Amino acid sequence: MATVRDIFTQMDQWAPFETQMDFDNAGFLVGRGEREVRKILVSLDITEPVADEAADWGADLIVAHHPVIFHPVKRLTDETPTGRTLLALAERGIAAICAHTNLDAAQGGVNVCLAQALELTDLEQLHQDGVDRSGQPYGIGRVGNASAGSGLSAGEYAAFVKEKLHAAGVRFADGGKPVRRVAVGGGSCGSMLADAAAAGCDTFVTADVKYDQFLEARALGITLMDAGHYATENVVCPKIVQYLSLKFPGIPVKISQTHQEAYGCV
Repeated sequence: MATVRDIFTQMDQWAPFETQMDFDNAGFLVGRGEREVRKILVSLDITEPVADEAADWGADLIVAHHPVIFHPVKRLTDETPTGRTLLALAERGIAAICAHTNLDAAQGGVNVCLAQALELTDLEQLHQDGVDRSGQPYGIGRVGNASAGSGLSAGEYAAFVKEKLHAAGVRFADGGKPVRRVAVGGGSCGSMLADAAAAGCDTFVTADVKYDQFLEARALGITLMDAGHYATENVVCPKIVQYLSLKFPGIPVKISQTHQEAYGCV
């Protein structure tokens, strides 16, 4: 028998929760630690539909990337989306473990999955935040060489990124150089543009890019691409399924079919 706490312990082995950033709220966020886990649903986010899906499938635990509780909850009612989601979990006895910035920074985590999806080779860290309890360096972002798409123009590589990540769309500012060395930062990593420049990158793929960051990228001669928050981070969900299935072979683990990209493009 595996419990919720057992699952948390294994996630902590992969992506130590102590390495999460100061603003974050990753961890074991909902449920009873000693409850037996018979099925695990994996999702980028925990929403009310995802909670319904977990209940319909008979899952006892949802393992997600984004914290289901991020800001302090001062009241728990059905009058807010967060309240309804938390009530749906609690009333159905479904636990929640959320690995956020610790999984962004971990070896084999979000950014490695993103780099692999774009077929980058010779991976290096984009930024080192520290050293974990086992002495391994950790940090947000990765840098690699473009084994696929090398030499493409910004527009051509944007189409490549859209296809590989199944993104709704890709916004980009053309830095004027062919694609050779690429930095990736899953989610909102536009603030790491200077790190990408320092690493000698001609291209930086991330999400949630602001207007002024596009202007800065053009001034630096770096192609900056915004492929969307969901598309640049959802790549880790299959890896979570693979990891937990290996650690707990007797427990069915699957990715949510309910949770999809939050927006469309025309």
